[in-house]
Amino acid sequence: MARPTRTGAVALRYHPQAPYLDLAPRLVAKGEGLLADRILLLARQNGIPIERDPNLLAALQPLEVDRVLPPELFKAVAIMLAALYRANGMAARFGA
Repeated sequence: MARPTRTGAVALRYHPQAPYLDLAPRLVAKGEGLLADRILLLARQNGIPIERDPNLLAALQPLEVDRVLPPELFKAVAIMLAALYRANGMAARFGA
């Protein structure tokens, strides 16, 4: 039986407190195929929430790793992060 093909995965970091002091979300990893599988595996192993959003993935994939996201993506990412924080009870941890 063939495995479904995954188009890709990205990893974002937004941690405004020390030691990172992120001013905006940052793309910290991206990949396709086996690399995407590894990104998702590491997220699961570390309790990092995973969101499936093909449109946001398509917007993030062309960006360079270790770069702050461009302002035009802030709203889409903020909506996604807020939903994840609420769903995982993380809002208080990040001051939301």
